[in-house]
Parts: sequence; structure tokens; C-alpha cells
Amino acid sequence: MNKQQLASKIWESANQMRSKIEANEYKDYILGFIFYKYLSDKLVRFAKSEDFTDQNLHDLSEDDPEIVEHIKSQIGYFIAYPHLFSTWIENKGDFDVSHVRDALSAFSRLIHPNHKRLFEGIFKTLETGLSKLGDTAARQTKAISDLIQLIKDIPMDGRQGYDVLGFIYEYLIGMFAANAGKKAGEFYTPHEVSVLMSEIIAHHLHDRDTIEIYDSTSGSGSLLLNIGRSIAKHMANQDNVKYYAQELKENTYNLTRMNLVMRGILPTNIVTRNADTLEDDWPFFDDRDPVNTYNPLYLDAVVSNPPYSQKWDPEHKENDARFSRFGLAPKSKADYAFLLHDLYHLKPNGIMAIVLPHGVLFRGGEEGEIRKNLIENDHLETIIGLPPNIFFGTGIPTIILVLRQRRAASDVLIVDASKGFAKEGKNNKLRASDIKKIADTVTARATVPGYSRLVPKTEVQENDYNLNIPRYVDSSEPAESWDLYASMFGGIPVSELDSLREFWDAFPGLRSALFTDNGTPYVEPQVPDLATATRDHTEVRAFVDRFAAALADFTPWLRGALLKPMLTLMIPRQEAVLSEALFARLEPLPLIDRYEAYQILDDHWQPIAIDLEIIQTEGFDACRVVEPILVEKTSKGVKAEVQDGWKGRILPFDLVQQVHHQAGLEALREKQTRLSEIAASIEETLESFSEEEKTNDTVNDEGDKFAAAAVAREAKTLQAEAKKSGKFDSESYEAKIIQVAAWLAEEKTLKAAIKKDAAALHLQTKDIIKGLSDEQVLELLERKWIAPFSEALHCLPGQRIEMLIGKLEALAEKYRITYADNAREIQQAETALAGMIEELDGNEFDLKGLAELKTLLAGN
Repeated sequence: MNKQQLASKIWESANQMRSKIEANEYKDYILGFIFYKYLSDKLVRFAKSEDFTDQNLHDLSEDDPEIVEHIKSQIGYFIAYPHLFSTWIENKGDFDVSHVRDALSAFSRLIHPNHKRLFEGIFKTLETGLSKLGDTAARQTKAISDLIQLIKDIPMDGRQGYDVLGFIYEYLIGMFAANAGKKAGEFYTPHEVSVLMSEIIAHHLHDRDTIEIYDSTSGSGSLLLNIGRSIAKHMANQDNVKYYAQELKENTYNLTRMNLVMRGILPTNIVTRNADTLEDDWPFFDDRDPVNTYNPLYLDAVVSNPPYSQKWDPEHKENDARFSRFGLAPKSKADYAFLLHDLYHLKPNGIMAIVLPHGVLFRGGEEGEIRKNLIENDHLETIIGLPPNIFFGTGIPTIILVLRQRRAASDVLIVDASKGFAKEGKNNKLRASDIKKIADTVTARATVPGYSRLVPKTEVQENDYNLNIPRYVDSSEPAESWDLYASMFGGIPVSELDSLREFWDAFPGLRSALFTDNGTPYVEPQVPDLATATRDHTEVRAFVDRFAAALADFTPWLRGALLKPMLTLMIPRQEAVLSEALFARLEPLPLIDRYEAYQILDDHWQPIAIDLEIIQTEGFDACRVVEPILVEKTSKGVKAEVQDGWKGRILPFDLVQQVHHQAGLEALREKQTRLSEIAASIEETLESFSEEEKTNDTVNDEGDKFAAAAVAREAKTLQAEAKKSGKFDSESYEAKIIQVAAWLAEEKTLKAAIKKDAAALHLQTKDIIKGLSDEQVLELLERKWIAPFSEALHCLPGQRIEMLIGKLEALAEKYRITYADNAREIQQAETALAGMIEELDGNEFDLKGLAELKTLLAGN
């Protein structure tokens, strides 16, 4: 299974296994064991590279100090054979919770001195929390055994291994965060926000040879890692990125260290601290060697997602170099304290991005003074307003502030991205197209009406340094208006047609072809069917043809960009390459939203990237691999995985059948179609039965299904009677029962045939995949990767045309019925009702009431 499937499977199982343990707490156990497996597997790989055989691994023992010191000096730690994760798996029957306690205790003893800062105490949360996995040693052993079995299949080696491991780790962190309520914000920045910040930071740093990045409230470390990953796309050597992380909470700090170590980052490139960011700034020197380790820690990039509006202690900090230039944040809200801390640690040409609550843009007092100082000193570069409910555990509006230590300009780019998102459960989520649009706008410092604006400093000063986004960017939808004249007399206001100007600019002759223009501010449709007339207009047809021509060479280009170099292309960079090629082709076309196209690209790219990872790791022959489909079944209360057919590792069975076994597939579909027809006929016949007929034995007690055995018996009897006395009337109960019996018999035969044919086709497909030539594989990959993507892109012109048609029809319908028409209909209805009142009778008081109602209806 691919990494998404494996991650999802692990999450589902882990979520069931955690029982009553809080999600935010349980994450520390499963992530801790994943990290231990990583370290254990890494040691085994190193030992084997040193000519250890599987049998020699038994010699990994603390009793051999030479081996211990050698391995510690190479990888930073030592794990003896009994404590290896693989040994726990082998000794499944004899495994006990005490083995874990012994292993974690031994690990703490056997860290190389040079790696103490990296590994010391890293398993403390796991070690102290084992008792929470059960109230007895036996229950703890069972819980840990289940966890170990759950994660044992996560690959820990090779390029794909690191990708899979990192993906699963971040996936689990995100899922635990989503299920941890308010506690989630303590350690997790949603992946999409991390990616957005990463793209902005990476664009600023893309031409540097070596980079140092710092997260002052690192949480799980995912934000820091995403920044590093985006930067590394532009660098020849990913080992030239150095990571600094600081986190207050010990268990979360351990997550940071684990996450960084497992991504294959050099230990010398990982510098972490477990300390209070505001109270205990990064030390200028190592206490053990203050003279030779002096380091004021100025970095290329600083990122953070600090706790929002947290209380802090500003006392005695007025002389702190971090705050002395700009002022102290109020005691009740530390937002600006975190921001100033980050800004202080920037190099002169550095960049920072910080997530904060929306209130920092307009709150007064000490915060207003700090904001003024930042603006006057030209540090504030960009403000990005994010959608609400985008962070787990809080629905408050949030923003990203981008600041620079030195800028040549003084303006501020303000982006209102609050409307671009997809709803996902209780939260909103930035889509790939939303991220791309924000990042492009920020890097180009572009003004986009209703979305972004480059605001001069003078305007901010005039607004008393209030940066509330709606003051500068109006992203609200215009309220619907109703034209008084058109409401009374009909006609479509020209002013409302003018709102569709982008379409009239694209199709200059369409408006006059659809609407009359008599020189007044109102027009009428001059065609009976606006939709047909629009679709058939020559300019609209030419627009569709122009789009097709612009993308005519895109499919051949994609073959060259994806199929030919699939074994060597840089997967992380390839989506950007594809988007540039796509945008270049869309550039001259009107009406097409490039970000809609980008979303289509991203939706199709994600599964392509998974396939490419597998092919680059396992080789081209992975396309010819079939593997068992495993499903979980319960037998006598015991759950077990059993095989239920086969699937292609890369190539889907249904695609292979469409191309290489179309005859067999069509024959199977014909049988399935006939089966559906029979089912519909049987249902229709049952619906034609009277309630009395449904009480017969041929229908079940609920009256919603035929009883097959009873139908067969009665049909046999009825057929015998028909031979003697002649045929029954086709609409009679008897004739219907005979027909239903025939259908049921055919249905039974068809089901057996379909099952047999499907099984045969399934096995034939398995053999076809295994025997495909290279050319056939490439053809199938094109059909899987490129054809659906291309088809989706070619739907874009039609979608825009249908949008125009929908707006035109809505406008026509809006004023089709006038106020006068409504008034006449009401008057006619009232007159008719008044006439009916004459026919009513009642007591004295009823008649008086009816008379008054009649008077009112008459308008008196």
C-alpha cells in the first residue's frame, strides 16, 4: 500500500487502540515507538554495512565495549541486540513491558557525549507514560505489543523510506491534533499553513548556498521541516540547511527532536533547546565553553506559531535587546513579545513569518506603539489574513505577518485570503490553489482587486497605524440590488449586465446577439433560449477552440516531462515545473482562472507523485508488480487479515482491462446490465401487486421482496394449470408469478456466471500486468496520469460558459415577473376567494366574520 493508505490504516487502528486515553497524550506513545523503531533500524543498517550478518547481530552487546564505542562514535548511540525493535518482533510471544523499560533506560546510558544534546531525555515522555497504557503489567504488555505490530511495516530506509516515514509521522501528528480539541494548538501548525509560510520564506532565500532557520516555538517541528524542505528544492546540497528549534513543553520538545532526526538531517545541523522563549533567550554561549562558543544567533529565517495572546512577565525587560527598540508587549498579551524576539534573531538580509491573532493589527496601547515603531522602521512587509477555523482548537481569525530586518521599500502588502478555503469537517482548509495564489501574490507584491493591495506607508500613518485588513482591502461580495423600474415594468437593467464585463470583453458580439438595445437603460432577451444561443455563438465556440489549440501540445509535453525521465526527475520540484508550463499556455486566454487550473493540476499530481516515489525506489518493474489485497475479517471473535484478490502496485486492474481485455470486460458488463434489468423488472412487478396479492406466500412478510422458493413452487403449479386450461392473461397475478420465476432463475444463473467470469478476468488481468512490455506500461501510465488530467483541464472553458449562462438566466428570471403581474395575480385570487365566500354558511358570528373578510378582499 502507498504511504497515504499506510498512514490512514495506522491512524484508524491507533485511534481505536487508544481506548480512553486522550488523543493528545496517546500521540506521545505511538510517535515515541516509531522513533525508537527508526533508531533501532538505523543501527541494524549500520551494523550490516560493517559486515555484520543477521547472526552476528546477536553479538551486539554492552559486554563488548569496543563495539559499543565504535557504533556510538558513528551514529551517536548504541542499542544491544535484546533491545532492538526487530528483536521485540521476533520474540513476540515472550515480549514484556519490562523489555521496553530496560531498553529505554539502556538507551539513555549509551548516548555518545557529542550527541547528548540531541538524544538526552528524548524518550522521557514515553518512559514515564508506559503505566498509562494499562493498569497491570499484562495490559501494558498487550497495548505495547499491539502498537509494535501496528508500526512494524513503516519503512525506515532509502529515499522513499524517509519520505514515507516523514509523511506518516506528520500525518499522525495532524490527525491527533484534529482530535485533541483545544490542546492541539500547543504543538501543531496545520500542514497547509506551514506550506504557505515555507513557499514565501523559500522564495526569499532561494539563491543562498547555506541557510540557517529557527522556530522559536517549534511544537512538533513540522513547520520548521516544511520550511527546510521548500528551501532545499532550490539547493544542490540539502545538508547546507541548519535547523534551530526552541520549545517550552518537554513532551512537545521531544517531538521536535524526533521529527528532525527522522528526516535524515545531519546531527550537526540540528540545534534544539527546551526553554521558555521569552524568559530565557537563546544563550550567547555554551556554559561549558563560554569563550569559544560565543554565538549571538542571527539567522536567515525565523518562523513561529506561538500561543495566541498568552500572558507573560514584561517586568525588568525594558533593557532586553529584543524589546528595547520597539517597546514591551502588555502583560496580558505576549503576541508582540514573540514577534520582537523573532525579529531580533534575524540577520540583516533575513526574513521572518509569524502566525498571530487578527487583533495585533488594530489593538491600541503598548501594542499600538510597537506596531507604529515596526511600520516607521519599515520592518513590516506583508500581512496575510487567513480564513477562520483554520487552526485546530480555535476559531479566531488569524494572520501571517512577514517581516524583514532591512528593506528598501516602506509599503505594506495586505492580502485578504479569508475567502479562499475548502470546508473539511469542523475546520476550514487551505487548498493547493489557495496557497499558490497567496504565495504568488506575496512574491510578486501584486495588487489584485478585492484580494490584495500594496499600501503606501503614508496611508497607514493617516489611519493612525491601524492595519485592520478591511480598511485597505474590500473582499466582500456586493449585495444584491433590485432595480425599481425593472421590478415594476420588466426588462433587464443594463447596469446589471455590465457586471459581466469580463465575459463581454471576451465575447464582444455576444451581448448584442442575446439582447435588444433600444437606447434605454433596459434590454430584453431577443432569443427564446439564452443557453443554446450562448453555446452556439461563434465567439463562444472560437473560445473553446482557442483553449484546445493553446493546450494542443501540452499532452506531448507531459509525456516528455513525466514518462521519459520518471526514474530521475526531482519529484519535489516537478509540480512547480508543470505549473509553469501550464500557466504559460493559459496566459493569453481570457476568462480562465489559472488557480482553478492549478487546483486540477495538484489534485492529479498527488497520486502521480506517489507512483513516482515507488517507481524511483523499486525500479520500473514496480509497474508490473501485483500484490495481494488484504482485508480484515473476524472469525469466532478473532480479527485477522485475509487475502481478497489482487491489485497492481502501480497499474489499476480496471484500467488494464479497458485497454488489454476489452472483450472480456464488455461481456461481463453485458451480464451485469442484464442483471440490473432483471432486478428492475422484478421490483416493478412487485409494485404492481395489490395489497391482497402481497399477502400470498410468494411475497415476504414485509411485502417488499419475492420469496424465491415459494415463487418457484407456485410458478411450477401455475404452468401445469396453463397447459391444461390455456395461458393466463398477461396482467394477471398468475402470469406475473410465472414471469418472476423465470427472472429469478435467470438472475441466479447470471450471478453465478458473473462471479465466475469476474474471477477469471481478475486472474487474467493479474497475468497481463506481470507480462506487460515497457511500451505497454508507458501507454498505461499515460492513460492513468496524463489523460484524466488533460480531460479535466479541457472542462474549464465549458465551466466558464455555463457560469455565464447561469448568471444570464438568473437575471432574466429575476425581472421576468413584474410587480404589476404579481399584483394582478393577487387581485384575481382575492376576487375568486371573495366569490367563494358567498357559498359559505355558518352561525351569526361566522357570517359577520366572513362579511368583513369579503370587504377586505374587495379593498374597502
